[in-house]
Amino acid sequence: MVTFISLGCSNAVNRVLTKLEGVKNIDISLEKQTVDVTTVNGLSYDTVLEKIKKTGKEVKGGSVVA
Repeated sequence: MVTFISLGCSNAVNRVLTKLEGVKNIDISLEKQTVDVTTVNGLSYDTVLEKIKKTGKEVKGGSVVA
């Protein structure tokens, strides 16, 4: 779960993840305060998490679904 205050917040997260090599799909829900990221093999959860945190958004939880 990621804390979003506005559409600008979700756009910032989308922008950094779009630039991250290995990201195949990004689904952001302001309503649910979630970011679902589909990646290729080799891109770690920790790498995606760090990119989101660098936007200044608070990450309240996450998981890897195989």
